[in-house]
Amino acid sequence: MRAVWRAARAAVRRRRLQTVVIALVTLTSTAALVVALGLVDAASAPFDKAFGKQRGPHVVAAFDRGAVSDAALERAARQPGVEAVAGPFAQATVELPENSMNFGLGTEITVVGRAAPDAPVDRLEVWAGRWATGPGEVVLNRDPDWTPDDLGKTLQVPSGPTLTIVGFAFDLSGTADAWVTPPQADALDPTTAQMLFRFADASSEDRLRDQLATVTEALPADALTASRSYLTLKDRVSSSARAYTPYLMAFGVLGIAVAVLIIANVVSGAVISGFRHIGVLKALGFTPGQVVAVYLMMISVPAFLGCALGTATGNLLARPFFEFVFSGPDAGMFHGSVSIATWVNLLALLGMPVVCVLAALAPALRAHRMSAARAISAGSAPRAGRALGLQRRLAGSGLPRSVSLGMGLPFARPGRSVLTLAAVVLGAATVTFATGLATTMDRFGNAGRDAYQVTVYVGNVRDGREVRPERSDRELHTLLAGLTGAREVTARGNIDVRMAGSSHEVVLEGRRGDRPRLDSVLTDGRWTRAPGEIVAGSAFLRQNGLRVGDHIRLEKGGRSEKLRVVGEVMESNSRRVIAEWPTFTALAPGEEPIAYHVKLREGADPEAYARAARAADPGVSPSPTGSNSVTQTIVGSATALTLMLALVAGLGVFNTVVLNTRDRRRDLGMLKSIGMTPAQVTVMTVTSMAVLGALGSLLGLPLGIAGYDLVVPRMADAVDITLPTYMTDVWQAPALAGLALAGIAIAVLGALVPARRAARLTVAEVLRNE
Repeated sequence: MRAVWRAARAAVRRRRLQTVVIALVTLTSTAALVVALGLVDAASAPFDKAFGKQRGPHVVAAFDRGAVSDAALERAARQPGVEAVAGPFAQATVELPENSMNFGLGTEITVVGRAAPDAPVDRLEVWAGRWATGPGEVVLNRDPDWTPDDLGKTLQVPSGPTLTIVGFAFDLSGTADAWVTPPQADALDPTTAQMLFRFADASSEDRLRDQLATVTEALPADALTASRSYLTLKDRVSSSARAYTPYLMAFGVLGIAVAVLIIANVVSGAVISGFRHIGVLKALGFTPGQVVAVYLMMISVPAFLGCALGTATGNLLARPFFEFVFSGPDAGMFHGSVSIATWVNLLALLGMPVVCVLAALAPALRAHRMSAARAISAGSAPRAGRALGLQRRLAGSGLPRSVSLGMGLPFARPGRSVLTLAAVVLGAATVTFATGLATTMDRFGNAGRDAYQVTVYVGNVRDGREVRPERSDRELHTLLAGLTGAREVTARGNIDVRMAGSSHEVVLEGRRGDRPRLDSVLTDGRWTRAPGEIVAGSAFLRQNGLRVGDHIRLEKGGRSEKLRVVGEVMESNSRRVIAEWPTFTALAPGEEPIAYHVKLREGADPEAYARAARAADPGVSPSPTGSNSVTQTIVGSATALTLMLALVAGLGVFNTVVLNTRDRRRDLGMLKSIGMTPAQVTVMTVTSMAVLGALGSLLGLPLGIAGYDLVVPRMADAVDITLPTYMTDVWQAPALAGLALAGIAIAVLGALVPARRAARLTVAEVLRNE
């Protein structure tokens, strides 16, 4: 065994180029795999861990207290399949003044009466202060990332009690915005009883729905007013991560495929070009099994090193990427707890070396079958090229001799050429796929970007105090429209409303001014034209089972409006619907805008306009529109991964040319001795790979388009949006013509350096071993 190790170690040291290529290929492929698999796991793991720790409810159900008693609810909960239950808790909807937004609350909140934070279901984490124990005390539901500087402050309920904030608790399931004692909840005139259920089978929406139906079977038909499954919350929290998963998995699979092909190419080439070495080893007494062990070890050393470095690199790349992915309003609570799972690292560290060894096994077994005499003679005796007949036919084609010779070279080693071609095909497919993805994401990120350049928010904070505008709504609108550079001004307001028959939270956005559409992109229907009409995002329509033409009823306080959905917009926020200002004020007559969006004239400076608005009224906060970070992240990461895989494919071509040059040293010497110039040698060598590059482009182009058609719709579905046709219509003739050169570029660039090195060899150098 010591002899095998020494022979393998010597081979690794002697064949530095081959060792470096294997290490780089496995490093880049493993890094891509770690990020892709890590994100797949992270899309659900943080939620499952936090949800299990809190014993979160599988179903949150709301019952009409006028239709069913608490005692009846407790009896109904004793059904088979109910694993645990908490409640009934009195639940009231409370309207608050506008200054409640300073506490991270909306103007309408859900308050639940609970005697303690601990319960069989939904164990709340009180992370600041204490639990409410007496009248006039309230605990707010707030993420622990907030600072607890509001402890001791008060909330004034209109026509109700004054509540003092005594603590902050975190509830992942969002069962309430605030909690009070049960007697205090009864004083708020609750109309709803909240029940929290954990079921034995929570694997799907259908199973949860069936088990809830069993619980409510004996209750009055109208007792259950709303219910919400934890799967809806889980889907919303992980949607941002799932948007990245399809394309990262595509790059991971491509990386593995390229790695296997190039490693097989490198190893088979190492065996073929090392015939003399094999023969010498066998002549020295190495058994066939030991020869196989030498070559497997020769591959395993750089492969294990590349996998180890690739795993470490993948973990380093994944951390900032995950922090960005889990930074949305729903997933931001997990950004500090997301990391690469142990099983992903183990799979990368152990699985990828196994792939490399299996790729090396077939050519190594070929070495096993060779006798010493055959191996030595095959490595030293001149051989007739298999491409001789084809080269003779190409010679009569009228092409330059160096070109015709080069076009025939790939057929001299068909097995090696097929593996190199496959790597080039995948490289070209990767470039095609990434180009289509980048084009779509660029159009997605820039959709509506010219609608406005500055957002002026109402209100400002100075020295820890809120500063309100000096002017009224209409005066402020007129002021902003009159500042230098302003072309259009559109006001925007938001209010929390309820949708009749649903427990989903809804935010109604009202718009007024020169451009009510703002940056919204219609994918179906039309924009609003009259009061009573709304447009909604794809996510809102899908999650509520609605489509264009349907009617919904929105309620706010004692007001109610029946509204018709006339259009669908590209919007991933599942809570927002958009209406004209008259519809908005019909539900909230006294509501004023929270922001004004300003479109500037051509050439106007957004920063200068922001400074002018700030100087005109200190009670506003102007903010120039920034870049789309989601688009930048996807395009940037896709570009980096594409360059990595194109580099790997180029390394495969590089290795093939090196091996071909080594195999045909005698032929090169003969050609140089009869007058072939270094430039002609370079052209011949590069042409041999350009032929494979052209074929790679022809095959890789449709493969990349198919990958795009498979991945991009899944990315859109992951965040519940519908992409308009112009965003996915990316395969135009000029783009396809440019992409057709991708395979040729990979092949030519990979071949250029070893081709020039071969051209510099002298006749004496190439023939000295003959």
